[in-house]
Amino acid sequence: MEQDAATLYCPNELCQAANPLKHNYCQQCSTPLPKRYLWAVTGGKSLLEVGATIADRYLIISQFVVLDTKPGLVPQVLEPESLQKLRPYLRLFPYRLHVPQVYGIIGKSDSETQKEILLLEKPPLDVDTELEVRLHKSLDSAWDNATSLRQLNWLWQIAHIWQPLASEGVASTLLDPLLLRPEGGLVKILELRSDSDVSPSLQDLGDFWRVLLPNTKSAIKEFLTEVCDSLISGKIHSGEQLVAVLDQGLISLSTANGDTSQYSVKIVTNTDTGPSRQRNEDACYPAAGNIISKPPSPTALAIVCDGIGGHEGGNVASNIAIDVIQQHVSQLGLLKRGHVDSTTLLTDLEKAAAAANDKIAARNDGEGRQGRQRMGTTLVMALPIAHEMYITHVGDSRAYLITRFGCYQVTLDDDVASREVRLGYALYRDAIMQGASGSLVQALGMGSSNSLHPTAQRFVLDEDCVFLLCSDGLSDFDRVEQYWETEILPILTDGVDISEAVNNLTEIANKQNGHDNVTIALVQCQIKYSEPETIQVPNITDLSLSYNSNNHTSNTLSSFVSPNQRTQVIPDTQRAKKPIPLHLIALLSVVVLGSVIGVLLQQYFFGQNKNTETPSGIVTSSSSPSGKSATPRGTLINIKSQIEYSLSPESQTVGNIPVNTTLQVIDSKVPSVAARGDLLLLRVCKVEQRKPEAPTVDPKSVPIIKQGAEIWIQEEQLQEGKNVSTSQPAKNGSFPCDEARKESNPGNQKPSSVR
Repeated sequence: MEQDAATLYCPNELCQAANPLKHNYCQQCSTPLPKRYLWAVTGGKSLLEVGATIADRYLIISQFVVLDTKPGLVPQVLEPESLQKLRPYLRLFPYRLHVPQVYGIIGKSDSETQKEILLLEKPPLDVDTELEVRLHKSLDSAWDNATSLRQLNWLWQIAHIWQPLASEGVASTLLDPLLLRPEGGLVKILELRSDSDVSPSLQDLGDFWRVLLPNTKSAIKEFLTEVCDSLISGKIHSGEQLVAVLDQGLISLSTANGDTSQYSVKIVTNTDTGPSRQRNEDACYPAAGNIISKPPSPTALAIVCDGIGGHEGGNVASNIAIDVIQQHVSQLGLLKRGHVDSTTLLTDLEKAAAAANDKIAARNDGEGRQGRQRMGTTLVMALPIAHEMYITHVGDSRAYLITRFGCYQVTLDDDVASREVRLGYALYRDAIMQGASGSLVQALGMGSSNSLHPTAQRFVLDEDCVFLLCSDGLSDFDRVEQYWETEILPILTDGVDISEAVNNLTEIANKQNGHDNVTIALVQCQIKYSEPETIQVPNITDLSLSYNSNNHTSNTLSSFVSPNQRTQVIPDTQRAKKPIPLHLIALLSVVVLGSVIGVLLQQYFFGQNKNTETPSGIVTSSSSPSGKSATPRGTLINIKSQIEYSLSPESQTVGNIPVNTTLQVIDSKVPSVAARGDLLLLRVCKVEQRKPEAPTVDPKSVPIIKQGAEIWIQEEQLQEGKNVSTSQPAKNGSFPCDEARKESNPGNQKPSSVR
């Protein structure tokens, strides 16, 4: 609805002029005016009268939609100790393509309900040129007008995010069609709904999908009926297995629809030194000025790398990465027509990134480069195959998906800000305002591939679209979000040539940013789809048996969106179990009895049985599951030499603890994977300030540990006695460093980015 009296304030802090809502650029300084429409979570109670303003900045557009009229100001956020309320949103940050993210809050004093109102950004809204705003149709309403490819694509996306949402206690969201609002080919969630006392199951998902059958396209109706029956009967018993089954349906549909001439791809790249740099450290494939079209070319590949190291060799690293990855992809056997195994291909792409990392790291080692002298590079690449797109990513070079419905960032930066959100420490818009928020936590060439975690993703394409790959010379300061509608959308709507669009984006990067090199690749995908009469229905029983026999516990989810999925805790039901020899049973019984007695004694002396309440309201014990930790709860630890730590019990090592860091034991756990004894959960009480001239770790490759964080360490590392000094816990079991969770340590300043 048009609000004639309302104004939109310029986000430029040096301007902040008031502008009419319909203006796209500031009348005074020509800065683009972002229109951030937000979904208000109010517990079902409508907002004030349309046209009113809340908290002196949020204009009410409809019952539950507001517009931020002061987008240049940081939104109000919850206090750190209150962020647990938002844990599902924060933990699901890697899935923000589907899951809404918290923009900010409206405080109790500004709310008619006397309750805090949660504001979610990028909701599934349709906004026309007249600023008329409406929700996209719900899944069940949009279902009957979708093609068979889109219908399967929607269900495939839901299957991918089932397990992550279930892990956070919000899987009920995927059973409510009103909360699922497709935006073209993309399934978006309006808001998260907490599960009740009984968590929903895949049988419930099968019941929900069965409701969609009457309006399902005839070509896939028989297949989807079998999928629903298999879910309800328990033949399909995991989200990963469901993804594998739907994959086969997509393959059958693609086969029935014709050959690869139904899909065409065009790639154009450009790289530029920029107005303020002496050397171009970026690199791209294909080389700037070359155009790849598929067909007639049998394969298509786009790569963007942003070198790190300045005159020390960033340009060398980026070019090494391009050469190694291009060679690896060319050897994958993708030149022939045929369907590839997506899980295998995603693994191969990750291996290609690892190979590039190893070659750059070997060059660093051979030249004796250490710390900030090491050269490295970011990576983002796109590999289109038939109706799918494969994106691989390390660092902060980005990939965006542009459709007629919107512009979506599909990669998650490997930087401090994103890590803070995933760990539940901050909202994203607050995290990016902190010092060193843009510092990278990983890049190619900085260390061994054992500690490198590339993100490989797969997307099913059911409509014409454009993928933008770019270095931060373009993406910084939200330039892509500001200019996609004027520079990239016309490729889809008006037939603008992508070569012209690449040149225009390069000019925008140099004029509007200009602080760095800029490299851009545009990948235009055109989809011609005709509805088949029928498809060959895969045998779901055979697929289930094949899935189980191939031990897919590595899970397909690990290759979709989240960079954390590699470290996902595997349920006990999926782990291989070995029988215990009978002659050990007696010995184990004695050990267990002794452990129980030990637990009781620790609970008595150290308060080991103190209960805590989780965000879901489930009360859990904080005592050690093993009951045999040699390091008592509450023990204070001072680090004398670097020790590796992890961010979760099942994760691989992600960093080192600096010397003189003070920690306190707050829990222990028996690891579910092979490890050296128990894992200890420790809280960081104090972090010694690092000396700039002699950094203990490279800040580009290792996450920055902060006061108040909770980390995991192998207990054996402490018991060795070489790396730590300890002091006894307080007799009442209290934690003297609890305040570290609430206060920041002035001596724990994050190092500046080395970019």
